[in-house]
Amino acid sequence: MFLLGCPARQHDELISALIEDDYLNEERFAIQFVGGKFRLKHWGKIKIKYELKSKQISEYCIKKALATITTTDYLKTAQKLFDAKRNLLKSEKNIFIKKRKLQDYLMQKGYEISVIKELMD
Repeated sequence: MFLLGCPARQHDELISALIEDDYLNEERFAIQFVGGKFRLKHWGKIKIKYELKSKQISEYCIKKALATITTTDYLKTAQKLFDAKRNLLKSEKNIFIKKRKLQDYLMQKGYEISVIKELMD
């Protein structure tokens, strides 16, 4: 807005009006972001939280948005990723290397160690 020559007072009024009319809503953005990254990219909660923090979203909105992911969906998605990666690693003979690659993959996707351990067992 400043690049377009909008004065600071008018800028503040426009932003206030957008917030009042619910066009700018941090909580709604966080919920949509979480839903999209989880459903489409199958990101885990750690990675999603990190990305939201990098976008300067409040801790309250992050917690509320992450709560929209149900535990059953979360574990099903983690299991699906685990199975797909395990199928890709069928040719790997060394069990320790295979486990490490599976663990690294799920950690890179943003899943918690407790979830990964549960899948490994």
